[in-house]
Amino acid sequence: MKAGVVGAGLMGAEIALVFALAGHEVVLHDRSDDALAGAIDRLRGILEKGVAWQFYASETAGTALARIEPVTTLAAMADCQMVTEAVHESIDIKAALLGALDEICQPTCILASNTSTLTISTLAGFLTPKRRACFLGTHYFSPVSRMKLVEVIPCFSTDAAVVNEVTDLLAEIGKQPIRIKDVAGFAVNRMLHALLIEAVKLVEEGVATPADLDAACRLGLGHPIGPFAMMDIVTSDLCLQVQEILYDAYGERFRPPALLKQRVAAGYTGGREKPGWLAKSRE
Repeated sequence: MKAGVVGAGLMGAEIALVFALAGHEVVLHDRSDDALAGAIDRLRGILEKGVAWQFYASETAGTALARIEPVTTLAAMADCQMVTEAVHESIDIKAALLGALDEICQPTCILASNTSTLTISTLAGFLTPKRRACFLGTHYFSPVSRMKLVEVIPCFSTDAAVVNEVTDLLAEIGKQPIRIKDVAGFAVNRMLHALLIEAVKLVEEGVATPADLDAACRLGLGHPIGPFAMMDIVTSDLCLQVQEILYDAYGERFRPPALLKQRVAAGYTGGREKPGWLAKSRE
């Protein structure tokens, strides 16, 4: 199968990688050659460290990058059997992209969204009625090369055969798919952000420090990473964006904490370039 991925950021590039590691030809799209070159360099680093080899055969990993074709034109998706969008979590950006892919891709091509919060049926509204039967959500988790879970979310119109086909494909590329009802935030993000919100409130109230709460989650709950280290990696501004979507959908229980909003407004978002909860930067 030839797969397409639109968006060569941290998520999209690694989605392309796991398809390539499983032996599939992949077309990876982004708007600039520089973005694509950076993505390929990151993937090369993952392979050189052997991170993905615990899940995939090393001889396959060694040739995986050769199976990924970087492109800057969406027209290259025309002969793909499945295309996954992994662009910025903006309904306007995703709507424009899905409309373009609807016109470019074959009628039988499966379109999937890696959105983490937007409902799939809402996004399906930007596709023609015939295309909606072949559209669903596949929500991967970061880092995709190591995290096995994928939430599979059908929309109102998704054909059951398409759901089964994608579920089987995800298992074949080394993932553990679980089927989730199409609701805002799906399942995992609702559980995760309930934890993140309470963790920030504990800091607001002076109950414990971010570092101590991270230690408590690792050593007391068996979590591989604490909530504040996680927010520093995925960025607090993205967490705030997700919580605002959940708050709109579910009300008071997902109201973003004042401290989180204050830190984001002040630029304390974490990520590679900005200070976070635990460190000045993550370069």
